[in-house]
Amino acid sequence: MKLRKNDEIIVTRGKEKGKTGKVETVMPADSKVLIPGLNEYKRHTKGRGQGQKSEIVTFSRPLNVANVALVCPNCKKQTRIGFRMEKDQKVRFCKKCEKTI
Repeated sequence: MKLRKNDEIIVTRGKEKGKTGKVETVMPADSKVLIPGLNEYKRHTKGRGQGQKSEIVTFSRPLNVANVALVCPNCKKQTRIGFRMEKDQKVRFCKKCEKTI
């Protein structure tokens, strides 16, 4: 997976299209990323017992990796990611400005 934790992303498809955020969690097995504040849903929980009240809980659901794109920290543009070897080390680079990420 080309995205990593703390990468700045932009949503390219769906109801959150055009919004940006930082990746909090990467789920490579499911090809999903979790961005706090994006793709929020509400869930109504029922109060159980006397001590707990019923309430509406807001939480973020993960987005598919295909629906997000990286924002390059150097050129600040939406870009794709490539890999190359530099001194026996595999590094990511921006396909637009060719600088390492």
